[in-house]
Amino acid sequence: MKNFLLFIMLCLTHLANAQRVTGTVRDANGEALAGASVVEKGTTNGTNTDASGAFWITTQTGNPVLVVSFVGFQLMEVPVNGRTSLAITMEETTTLQQVNVVGSRNLNRSVTDSPAPIDVIDIREVTTKTGQLDINQLLQFTVPSFNSNRQTGSDGADHVDPATLRGLGPDQTLVLVNGKRRHQSSLVNIFGTRGRGNTGTDLNAIPAAAIERIEVLRDGASAQYGSDAIAGVINIVLKSNVNEFTGNLNFGTYSASYRYDDRKFDGGNLNVNGNYGWRIGKDGFLNLTADYNFRDHTNRANTSPEDELQRRQYGDPKIQNTSFYANSEIPVSGNARLYAFGGLNLRKGDAYAWTRFADSDRNLPAIYPNGFDPIISSDIVDGSLAAGIRFDLKGWAGDFGNVFGSNRFLFGVNNTLNVSLGEQSPTAFDAGGFQLQQNVTSLNFTRFFKDKLQGLNLAFGAEYRQEWYQIFAGEEGSYRAYDITKPAGSQGFPGFQPGDEVQASRSNVGVYFDAEADFTRAFMVGAALRFENYSDFGSTLNGKLSSRLKVSPAFTLRGTLSTGFRAPSLAQIYFNSTFTNFVNGQAVQALLARNNSPVTQALGIPPLKQETSTNASLGFTSRLGGNLSLTVDGYYVKIRDRVVLTGQFDDQDDVIGADLLRLGVEKAQFFTNAISTRTLGMDIILAHLAPIGRGRLSTTLAANFNRLDFDPKTDIQTTEKLAGKKDIYFDLREQYFLRASAPPSKINLTLDYGINKWSFIVRAIRFGEVQLANWDYDENNLDIYAPKVVTDVSLGYRLSPHLGLTVGGSNVFNVYPTMSSPLVTETGGAWDPVQMGSNGAFWFAKFNIRL
Repeated sequence: MKNFLLFIMLCLTHLANAQRVTGTVRDANGEALAGASVVEKGTTNGTNTDASGAFWITTQTGNPVLVVSFVGFQLMEVPVNGRTSLAITMEETTTLQQVNVVGSRNLNRSVTDSPAPIDVIDIREVTTKTGQLDINQLLQFTVPSFNSNRQTGSDGADHVDPATLRGLGPDQTLVLVNGKRRHQSSLVNIFGTRGRGNTGTDLNAIPAAAIERIEVLRDGASAQYGSDAIAGVINIVLKSNVNEFTGNLNFGTYSASYRYDDRKFDGGNLNVNGNYGWRIGKDGFLNLTADYNFRDHTNRANTSPEDELQRRQYGDPKIQNTSFYANSEIPVSGNARLYAFGGLNLRKGDAYAWTRFADSDRNLPAIYPNGFDPIISSDIVDGSLAAGIRFDLKGWAGDFGNVFGSNRFLFGVNNTLNVSLGEQSPTAFDAGGFQLQQNVTSLNFTRFFKDKLQGLNLAFGAEYRQEWYQIFAGEEGSYRAYDITKPAGSQGFPGFQPGDEVQASRSNVGVYFDAEADFTRAFMVGAALRFENYSDFGSTLNGKLSSRLKVSPAFTLRGTLSTGFRAPSLAQIYFNSTFTNFVNGQAVQALLARNNSPVTQALGIPPLKQETSTNASLGFTSRLGGNLSLTVDGYYVKIRDRVVLTGQFDDQDDVIGADLLRLGVEKAQFFTNAISTRTLGMDIILAHLAPIGRGRLSTTLAANFNRLDFDPKTDIQTTEKLAGKKDIYFDLREQYFLRASAPPSKINLTLDYGINKWSFIVRAIRFGEVQLANWDYDENNLDIYAPKVVTDVSLGYRLSPHLGLTVGGSNVFNVYPTMSSPLVTETGGAWDPVQMGSNGAFWFAKFNIRL
């Protein structure tokens, strides 16, 4: 009772300082800036402007100061000074100040007048109100066209979540940090994953606490930014605030309803982070972030008696993630500023592999009388460092910089054995791993001519990129057969062998030219052209046209047309490994052969070449009244020569079986340019803001509809030797995995109500039907995951101007995907990894501080 009275007194004390302030935010031309951030300085209290640029906020401090920010405009601090109404006019940023708006190199171009669709995610708003903690899951439940699967039973992909944009491959989305190219993960996705055969970028290596906002360009942009930008671009903008500390303590856990044992909760998730910035000189800064996240195992096995035939442990891996990030900028003269940013991410993981039961020939009862569950561990070191100088040269804004990135992934196998060693076998092995490094040096110039037409922006630049890829062998016991009559290597994950070791590198040079012309205030046209030359496969030239027409102040048309490309990654060219698959409960040894190996040469597999694409988009934005906005964007993407992972050919094949027997290979698969695809889709976002009582209700309906299509008869291209083998070359399972990169629809309805110190959020997300073929290769017996709706609820309260508490749940109705037979699913559980997840309800509490 005493604590309750203290709580009431605290609330009344801060209520005395409350003041309701309304206002508008516009640019120098009087155009409304929709989505501008308005935050009471030094507090967790904030809001955003609506479609007409209006806002209202109830302040909490005695002398409130509002901090107003918007992409492409100078940050403003506005003292309230007792006023109840404010008219705020924002000025565009100067050329030397950092502006990161993907899709345009025009420093005067804002998100609202871009010719391509761009989502801007305010990380502070998302992280304080929702249950997701890592970037992949934050975007998965925020951006409808973004999809990420949390994997299980998928070897390395259990530790690095693959993610896709608009249903394309993980490696067909380019990731930037502060506008600079981010390195990819060294992992190539192989087992049970979306994006099979792809490499992607590990977004979870960057903590949310270090990020100010994320910009998502939903449009092909290879002509602007180079390789990988076929589906779009994700630009992560790091924090630059100063003289302010923000910290968060987050905890959550899953309710484990799909179990036969007595445990009710698992998958505990703890996150602690802090961020602080110092001012350097007049307007320089240094911003630092430290973040620690621990995520424990979940177990969703034992969902049916059949599961005992496959897995005893099936669920999320255990992950420990520690990150340190920095962002800085120092003025060195009136027309030059030095910048540096980067960070280090250290990750350790433990993931359950398939169960080896007591009577299995892959178990030694003398060591494991009851059988065992091997644990695949990871030790991942991911780091990056960028540095450079921004300068003004006779009216041209220049940027000369270098960014180096490295991702090193080492495997260990615990709770295992090597059967061929007999009872003397160790139970833990170092299994080796791989590393990818990238260095990019770039020089860019841009200039805006106010007196040309209604504004003309020119940009040009050059980039030199080097990449290195390496595979390390594991210890001898992790791969060797000491008794050739017994299964060899560490069970769960055989180590890389000396014959697998690779050291490879390549370089490329790119140059581009970019122009945007505003012929009138309503009509603009943009064009970009980019040439790149790779040391390993040659040259490519790509272009892009874009346009925007403001039909009226409330209605704007926009569209783009472009070509694109993606160079095959070094991992796709050089990765090779010997591994174990389970088919109907039986272990089968298989070789994934690198592109230039004796196996691929014997089978006539040609060297990998670039993927090429044609992208088109057309859409509109509209303000349907002062508080209602609508954007609709349709898109078409055709990709030729997609790099995929083939099905497995065996030594009994009537065409190449003899070749495999001669090479000592039981089963083999490889990477190849095998297929052309067409993707047709639409993004729809409807947003409304309305006052209700003394509070306001923000309603957002966002949807993505997506269909990836190809004709197995005409779009799958085999080699001459393997003609007629399309059903293996790109088999039924691979075809359905490719189509399942995104559900055919994802619809997100969010209701966000704030009043005084309280905030309430209800969010419902509908995931469309996903179909997957399984190990029985029967198209009449697909695993069909029916459409499901997951619902999130959260309640937030600001205990003081500096302290906030949020409690809630994700998937509060404990919805699971449609169950399948563990005997034939890819990962041996009751569900394949699908976008909605298979862990059930997640309950969380978040405590945040801002000083």
